[in-house]
Amino acid sequence: MPDAGDNSAGRTESSPGSRTARTFAEALWFPAALFLGFLFCFAPALHAPQLHHAKVAISDSATARQVDAALQRQYPGGFDIATVSGREEARDAVLDRTAVAGFVGSPRAELFVAQGNGASLAQALTKDFTTVAAGQGRQLTVHDVAPTESKDPMGTTVVYFGIAWSVPGYILATTLLRAVTFDRRRKLLSIAGVAALFAIVGFLVGVGLGYFPNDPAIMAIAFLLTTSVATFASGLAPFARHFFPALGMGLFIVLSIPTSGGVAPAPLLPPFFHYAHAVMPLANAVDALRGVLYFDGAGLLKPVLVLCAWITAGVVLLGLDAWRHHHKASRRQSAAREDVAEPPMDDPSVETPTPTALPVHARHFGETVPDLTGTVCDAEQRPIHRASVTVMDTSGRQLVSTTTNAQGHYAIAGLQEGYLSIVVTSVGRNPAVHQRELRSGAVVRADFALHERVGTPSPTAMA
Repeated sequence: MPDAGDNSAGRTESSPGSRTARTFAEALWFPAALFLGFLFCFAPALHAPQLHHAKVAISDSATARQVDAALQRQYPGGFDIATVSGREEARDAVLDRTAVAGFVGSPRAELFVAQGNGASLAQALTKDFTTVAAGQGRQLTVHDVAPTESKDPMGTTVVYFGIAWSVPGYILATTLLRAVTFDRRRKLLSIAGVAALFAIVGFLVGVGLGYFPNDPAIMAIAFLLTTSVATFASGLAPFARHFFPALGMGLFIVLSIPTSGGVAPAPLLPPFFHYAHAVMPLANAVDALRGVLYFDGAGLLKPVLVLCAWITAGVVLLGLDAWRHHHKASRRQSAAREDVAEPPMDDPSVETPTPTALPVHARHFGETVPDLTGTVCDAEQRPIHRASVTVMDTSGRQLVSTTTNAQGHYAIAGLQEGYLSIVVTSVGRNPAVHQRELRSGAVVRADFALHERVGTPSPTAMA
């Protein structure tokens, strides 16, 4: 416990009140962020759905002008009108997903909608065009060109299954954070394996319960959805750090679910949420699933590309994190080298051959050219046999060690370019150290003269 009179300790320690406030703030910020997220995402997006720039194909130009004028008066900004050449073209525009509705004005008022786009959208379109037809003194006939399964009358089951494939993908990323023994490759393989398992199980359950038809393409979309969420979340986590739970839940739950097209399909969402729908993984997966199930694959390419883009972004983030760790490790190594009172190596990042001691002969070294050679003698220039020669780099790491031959010679090959420290020791003699700079293509020579230690018998006297 610090002394009460220690002013420095008093400055560094916070008061009990401030510690309590800080603890409370740390505990509160996450639920507060989720509270605000739900408050400002779910309610504004879903409380009063109304059409915004819904694309409608009209069978002829005269009817298009009349309908456009009527819609602009009653629902300003609600519809975008496009003219087609006839009744069948208006119907095909809905099936091709280039329009959410097709309207024919004569000889009778007809509206083509698709329950597969969501029952709430079909109901809103029917309501608004019933009003338009009534204004023209006509009764509207409605045709559903893409009905859903009998057990999915609202067309929302794909959204619920999409949530089941999406949210666990985020949870998977959080649990993999605890798998500290897994490298990035193993984590990506785990994500792919779990995504495949979830896709198969969800498909079998959905088909078995009669919620959607038996189309194996569903599994491919489900796999992409789980993989995209889990991969991007895994890549985001190292950068978001302790904010990751809030960001992850904000992206993949708070913002993702209301913009998915479940309760309110995209044309019924306010502008901000409509734009979010265009890029969110769950929303695009729902669009892709609807295209596969109810529109013979129409409109499938764009959502698949968006899901692949999320996967790519996650892989890129993982790669950036790997590069960041490698860069930090390189900087730590450079800092360690700078701490040594030696000139820095020319390029410490270059991989070099393994340093090797060479057998020394009187006139040659065999086929290998040495990088470092020298002779170790005593004060009278007599060669010292079996003197120990150790070569170290500027960080003090031992590179290689050898001993001199009977003539006092040594030779070493495979050393890296840069500054080296050569330490020579021998029993009963003072050690010696030389520093040399090794350059490419040059052979460095370092000769030593070792003196006897004071008060130590010479090796000859000891013999």
